[in-house]
Amino acid sequence: MNNIPRPDYEKMHTWEFYADSAMIEYQQSIEEGLDIEKYRELFELTDKMPRGEVKKQLGDILYGIVINAPQKDGYAYNEPSELCAIRALRKEHKAELRMPESNELEDRIHGAWLGRICGCMLGKTVEGIHTDELIPLLRESNNYPMHRYILRSDLPTDVDTRYKYRLSERPYADEINGMPPDDDTNYVVLAQELVARYGRDFTACDVAKIWIDKQPKYAYCTAERVAFCNFVDGYRPPDSAIYKNAYREWIGAQIRGDYFGYINPCNTELAAEMAFRDASISHVKNGIYGEMFASAMIAAAAGTDSIEDVILCGLAQIPHTSRLYESVMGIVDGYKNGAHEGECFENIHKAYDEYSAHGWCHTISNAMIVAAALLYGKGDFGRSICMAVETGFDTDCNGATVGSVLGMMKGTGAIGEEWSAPIADRLETAIFGVGTVSVSERAKMTLDHLR
Repeated sequence: MNNIPRPDYEKMHTWEFYADSAMIEYQQSIEEGLDIEKYRELFELTDKMPRGEVKKQLGDILYGIVINAPQKDGYAYNEPSELCAIRALRKEHKAELRMPESNELEDRIHGAWLGRICGCMLGKTVEGIHTDELIPLLRESNNYPMHRYILRSDLPTDVDTRYKYRLSERPYADEINGMPPDDDTNYVVLAQELVARYGRDFTACDVAKIWIDKQPKYAYCTAERVAFCNFVDGYRPPDSAIYKNAYREWIGAQIRGDYFGYINPCNTELAAEMAFRDASISHVKNGIYGEMFASAMIAAAAGTDSIEDVILCGLAQIPHTSRLYESVMGIVDGYKNGAHEGECFENIHKAYDEYSAHGWCHTISNAMIVAAALLYGKGDFGRSICMAVETGFDTDCNGATVGSVLGMMKGTGAIGEEWSAPIADRLETAIFGVGTVSVSERAKMTLDHLR
């Protein structure tokens, strides 16, 4: 037995070593209502152990506990991961969506692409920072409340001694020549490649296949990295989303659904269905709902100027019995009842801890920020994406989603030169055989995928 080869556990990324995420798994399972509290000490012990074969085996045991755990009596939510069951739990929202004329629609789709990229770039500079450093940085550079890109010229010369966050190593809008590669923008192009190859009736297995074919493992993070490794090991959707995936409700799917909104203007149900097919390869429950919510919002934004209708159309495609629905509706209701924006964002910080990986990267915390930035930004592109970023959490993801919604709603004319100029119509990707693309050309290609 001692001669059996073992992986070099020390060289494996945390996302690929399930036992490293024992306490994330514990919190995730508790939030899902699984009856596992009696095993807490085992989760804590596993989490503290050094990497090795014993820790790996304990991780296997923990996974067995989780996958077989019953749900606690009286759990307040009903959160299926199957499309038919999701649809059975929707609450209808009636909104008048007007399909734009062809020229207007083309501009809105271009605006959605550009808006996503600009919002992503705004947040990319500070992705991973916490607000205890973000807000002082913005104040120091006369950019609070945030109203523009953070520039390299904003940084003090001693930035790396004054801030724990490694600001000197980030990309800045005054130094780029086009949008640098980012997973938030890679996925839009990858979805376009998916539909070009397999058509609008693509399957979850088609998504898995193109992931393997078109990007390296290192382009994928958290739940996506787990799913990718599961594909390689022979697991297929939806098992690829479930097997040893402690990140199954994190934000990864929510950032992948924009293209399905772009190609289904005003058809929120079909946008959400395509998003479901995509999300189900790597996520469950609220992780799936996040992508369906975002895709449906973008589809609705093509046909209305009402921010509230856009959000409610997104929510109408997910179970009203879910934590995501309840949390986002809480944002909407607070806004309608006169809650001040400061109170709204403070409540998000109270509900989710930005200093824990699970709180920082969860679908629900970030969806709440997106909804709040859209509502309190009142349709102003710059203010809305800045609000999404200055709140912290997953800054580039939230800036991108807000920018995508407003770009679709208002078109390129709403995105000022101060935002679009550094992008220079260039988008770099990590996708094999694609490389750098023209944003305007990709927007035109989108029209080929409309029904």
